[in-house]
Amino acid sequence: MTSIKEDEKKEIPEIIRDPQTHCAYQRLRFFGKGGFAKCYEIQDQATHKVYAGKIVSKKLMVKSSQRDKMSQEIDIHRSLRHKHVVGFHSFFEDSQNIYIILELCKRRSMMELHKRRKAITEPETRFYMHQILLGVQYLHSQRIIHRDLKLGNLFLDDDLHVKIGDFGLAAKIEYEGERKRTLCGTPNYIAPEILTKTGHSFEVDIWSLGCIMYTLLVGKPPFETSTLRDTYKRIKLCEYRIPSSLRKPAAAMIVLQLQSVPAKRPPVDKLLQHEFFTSGIMPAALPLSCLTTAPRTDQLEGLSLHRRPLFEVRNNENIMAVDSPMKRGPGMPLESHSVEPQSHRQNLVSLRDQLHRLLSLKLKNRPESLKDDMSDPSSQPLVWVGKWVDYSDKYGFGYQLCDESVGVMFNDTTKLIMLANGVNVHYINRQSQEQYLTMQEYPQELDKKMKLLTYFRRYMTEHLMKAGASINVRETDGLSRLPHLHQWFRTNVAVIMYLTNGTLQINFQDHTKIILCPLMQAVTYIDVDKNFRTFRFSTIEEHGCDKKLYENLQYALEKLNSVLDNKLNLQLQ
Repeated sequence: MTSIKEDEKKEIPEIIRDPQTHCAYQRLRFFGKGGFAKCYEIQDQATHKVYAGKIVSKKLMVKSSQRDKMSQEIDIHRSLRHKHVVGFHSFFEDSQNIYIILELCKRRSMMELHKRRKAITEPETRFYMHQILLGVQYLHSQRIIHRDLKLGNLFLDDDLHVKIGDFGLAAKIEYEGERKRTLCGTPNYIAPEILTKTGHSFEVDIWSLGCIMYTLLVGKPPFETSTLRDTYKRIKLCEYRIPSSLRKPAAAMIVLQLQSVPAKRPPVDKLLQHEFFTSGIMPAALPLSCLTTAPRTDQLEGLSLHRRPLFEVRNNENIMAVDSPMKRGPGMPLESHSVEPQSHRQNLVSLRDQLHRLLSLKLKNRPESLKDDMSDPSSQPLVWVGKWVDYSDKYGFGYQLCDESVGVMFNDTTKLIMLANGVNVHYINRQSQEQYLTMQEYPQELDKKMKLLTYFRRYMTEHLMKAGASINVRETDGLSRLPHLHQWFRTNVAVIMYLTNGTLQINFQDHTKIILCPLMQAVTYIDVDKNFRTFRFSTIEEHGCDKKLYENLQYALEKLNSVLDNKLNLQLQ
């Protein structure tokens, strides 16, 4: 009897060959799955270029309608060439599978950005919406309606440029005035005319764009409710509320897109000319740290495509200064940098409750082990502690994040973080106010702490091994703001570190580690062999886990209970 893993290797070979072109692709790491497809990183053995391989088992394509639908998706996607559309490389099949070779977008989709960040800043929204609109403008010029525009189908490359993907529901308008009748789409983004089956065309994409823009700025979709029935009812009535915190140009553009009558929604060309794009900063680039933390918006104008008058951007209940009438010199403080959707206590209560539910299922009595293809790389943490050194008997606790940035939490609770470029430094005082410095320019009173930061960095570089896999981060200088260590403590079996982005990392003495993320509802497990795998809690709930991971999760729950009951000294507010 063969194992599931052996069966999979037979069904998805290590070397994938295109019978027509004789190109050979090496199957690399598992990248995720959705619908009928599994996705892997694959590498052309001749050119060494890396792609995304979307692989669909023919066993799942039992109905002729499913094959026809896939053929239509391939025909539409292969005809498209645009910088804001996921690149289509090739497709072929063998006796087992259909293979679609696509551009690899390593930064995943905007859905993961949304889960980690909730509401994002207005300049970021401008950056993304402009690119999304350019992509949709191209699709409509090719007479293609996407019909499933949503955050999960908007992918990001290494430069955080948007690529529209997944053309499984796309359709081509064959003649002027044609109206499609298919009921399709995703509940939170679906247009009213699709629900009422009155016929639809390009305008359904404009509606979806309005839902996307609202979700980015507000942090949740405009029509979302706890039930599908209520969501559809709100969509049909066009019933949603724009928070007063949104500036007028942003609110006006959302209202234009979310019109009940399709003919009243402006085409993409008009939206691209909207005041929203000219009334504020349009960044030319964003740093990768934006995937988990708001950027330094005080510096965005330096990388802006155009300038604007001075004002503040309101982000939900937080006010974030985007410009200031005065130039910020070295050491000048900003307002509190935190734009977290929940307090730290609420965040840890959420994590405690998720773990309690998971562990109450008595997973240790279930013999199944978690296999690699059950992992969810899209939920993998973007930031974790790779090295640490405890010098708290004298100065404080030093650590290095996975991107080579280094931080020190001093005994007086102040913090210094040096970015990976070795130049930019952030200082956080006891009131959680952040100052932006460089290694060359900083206030004289920070001289000793800056020297200690350099010492901690050198010590960790020369003497310590890094935990887990490294990520290659190329930041946009001056804009990056990283999560940092909020609190830490040691026990006789582990070091426990809580970061400002909400992740809880526990490094055990036996060299296993777990990184828990309540926002992604996932745990990353680094075993003694340094294998780095991320599993959603729902996957563990369904398949169980091995004894070691179970014990680690149980320990995490015990410590969370102690922290939340104030038995351990971890300041949460």
